[in-house]
Amino acid sequence: MTYKKRLSFLIIVDSLIVLSSIYVGFWLLMPDANILSSGTLFLSSLTLIIWHHLFAYTYKLYHKAWEYASIGELMGITKAVTYSVTVAGFVQLLVNGHVYLRVLIVTWMLHMILIGGSRFSWRVYRDFYYKKNIHKKRTLIVGAGAGGTMVARQLLQNRDADLVPVAFVDDDPKKQKLQILGVPVNGGVSDIESVVMKMEIDNIIIAIPSLGKKEINTIYQECVKTDAKTKIIPMLEDLMSGKVSVNEFRDVEVEDLLGRDPVKLDMASISESITGKTVLVTGAGGSIGSEICRQISNFTPENLILLGHGENSIYSIELELRAKYDTTINIFTEIADIQDRSKIFSIMEKYKPDVVYHAAAHKHVPLMERNPEEAVKNNIFGSKNVAEAADTFGVNTFVLVSSDKAVNPTNIMGSTKRFAEMVVQQLAQESKTKFVAVRFGNVLGSRGSVIPLFKKQIQAGGPVTVTHPDMTRYFMTIPEASRLVIQAGTLARGGEVFVLDMGEPVRIVDLAKNLITLSGYSIDEIGIRYSGIRPGEKMYEELLNENEIHKADVFPKIHIGKAPLKDEEVLGYFLRNFETMSEAELRAYLLAVANNKEEELKHLYRTKVSV
Repeated sequence: MTYKKRLSFLIIVDSLIVLSSIYVGFWLLMPDANILSSGTLFLSSLTLIIWHHLFAYTYKLYHKAWEYASIGELMGITKAVTYSVTVAGFVQLLVNGHVYLRVLIVTWMLHMILIGGSRFSWRVYRDFYYKKNIHKKRTLIVGAGAGGTMVARQLLQNRDADLVPVAFVDDDPKKQKLQILGVPVNGGVSDIESVVMKMEIDNIIIAIPSLGKKEINTIYQECVKTDAKTKIIPMLEDLMSGKVSVNEFRDVEVEDLLGRDPVKLDMASISESITGKTVLVTGAGGSIGSEICRQISNFTPENLILLGHGENSIYSIELELRAKYDTTINIFTEIADIQDRSKIFSIMEKYKPDVVYHAAAHKHVPLMERNPEEAVKNNIFGSKNVAEAADTFGVNTFVLVSSDKAVNPTNIMGSTKRFAEMVVQQLAQESKTKFVAVRFGNVLGSRGSVIPLFKKQIQAGGPVTVTHPDMTRYFMTIPEASRLVIQAGTLARGGEVFVLDMGEPVRIVDLAKNLITLSGYSIDEIGIRYSGIRPGEKMYEELLNENEIHKADVFPKIHIGKAPLKDEEVLGYFLRNFETMSEAELRAYLLAVANNKEEELKHLYRTKVSV
């Protein structure tokens, strides 16, 4: 029905309702009067019709989609009817000297019933028709507050939605046993399993946008006890910023189940050190390096140099950044191996960056155990090349991306990372460049992390392999890791090791179980197999050892440690004699240096690392 036809239809219907209401009112209360010849009836009818349409126009009763009618529309009807009947009463008083009050009251009641009924019948028909004639998935909404109510209203009003809300759960006892938009609140979070079974629920929507990660995890653990598919509405900041709407449900991601809220750093304070400056990122095509580039680009540096060894990954991040920032940032790409000292010095001399973020590294623990010399050449000598080039050409700030595996390391990868920290700490003592290191835990979704492996195993039908049921790790997201690197650069004074407060460590087996259920399978369907601890792995990781803990935090959620330095000659000896060492000698010396084993170092150094 076109707008003009719809408007004409409503005006005719309302006119008939007005005439019927006042006629029936007079007839009910004044049955003996000659109604048709009554001038009062004619005048009252004319007044009511004119003023009803005026007030209906004022309160936009002809412009509303009545299939979505709610309290607001009812209030508009009430005002229009009340004011038009009141005006009719004033006209009666002026003409006749008195008001037919009882007649007007009956007229008002009939008017409200007929006008309201004619409008809301559209919504009743729509709700009944679509609920009965379209198969929809029965949905449980977790949270009966503002977010849950908005979700329920969206689902009830959207005729194309394939979900229909049939129940809420909410831990607020004041809301339980009530109905919201006709949908009952059937208990709290602990009742999810029983409600799903009783109400034959197909889908669960977690609809509390301000919910913390720990609470999401608690709710999700109740949801996975059922066979229902679990989704979640966007976070509060995304809703408020307008990025997404409340009905854009998404699957629960493993990042939602970290058990803590993401650490939010002071991005505003970073602008001063980046905006209008020249920034170089090594390993720019990697998971961390590419995200650092994305975060940096938000602050509009004048020049951004993407340095990496893999041409495909550098090409990919270059295309992405140019599509968004080509007119505001000068983007340069350099394909180079950080082990190539002359090339690194040449690049540093060419661009003379203000800030260097060194993210290039070998990080795979088992692979580096089997190839220790490559770990040394890349993680130690490569880092040394980039750091010394930064010192030579007057870089203001140099940030080394390190690892939690550098703390009390039991493997080659961790030992080389700790050695690289010591190299930049030595430089920090005498250089004008501010050298700092940043330690990460495991980064969810990064290359080489456990998540992509688990996903492949699940897609292949399982089982998911976990090394040990009690193994734990700290986890963070790629954006968190990247922000920490950038924030560390603004906090640098020289020689620090910055560490993110990552909450409680997560059991790997719990992560595997969550990922299986998030993928829509049961634990029994996929299965979990324990493969045993691999060479160089620890049962748990540390972020700072007891000798490195610094009492004062320089920034909320960021710890700072003054890691102990080794004598420059101890480091220098290894760097000078690396190529002549056997693998056993190399391993022994690295672990002794990284773990601060003085007696062992003295023995190795005294016997010229002969073991």
